Amino acid sequence: MFKASEKLMTMSDEAWARHANPLSVYSRFSCLPLLSLAIWSREVLGWYALVPTLLSLFWIWYNPRAFPPPAVTDNWASKGTFGERIFLRRKVLAIPRHHLQMAYLLTVLSGCGLPILVYALYINEMLLIAFANVLIIYPKLWFVDRMVWIYEEMKDTDPQFRSWLKP
Repeated sequence: MFKASEKLMTMSDEAWARHANPLSVYSRFSCLPLLSLAIWSREVLGWYALVPTLLSLFWIWYNPRAFPPPAVTDNWASKGTFGERIFLRRKVLAIPRHHLQMAYLLTVLSGCGLPILVYALYINEMLLIAFANVLIIYPKLWFVDRMVWIYEEMKDTDPQFRSWLKP
């Protein structure tokens, strides 16, 4: 699932460098609420709701590319992206088991909100949509924090990982 997501996003080394910008990381958390709001707007906008929906989908793809690479990467957000890059190599890297288990658990927890979100969008109930967004986003925040931890523990195992850090 993680590799498919990366492939869909077409994350090159340049895109990853840009995504390490804290503005990219923090604004990334706007993607699901914006998409949810766009889909919710269908009762008000009718077929015109496709415009904000398509714009939201474009923002999901464009966000990691929207900001320049940061001059300084010694921060939580940047390290989260570095850890995610390492995590995506888990098939060939010896990532500590406790990190893998927690990453999978947080992904499952985040995924538990998805059926609720789909149902909420189907019935177009804004409070339930907001609740589902929270159920999905909070575990994702925790996931990013776990990625920071992975980076901190593994940055000295490969010179490339260490080179990503710019104090």
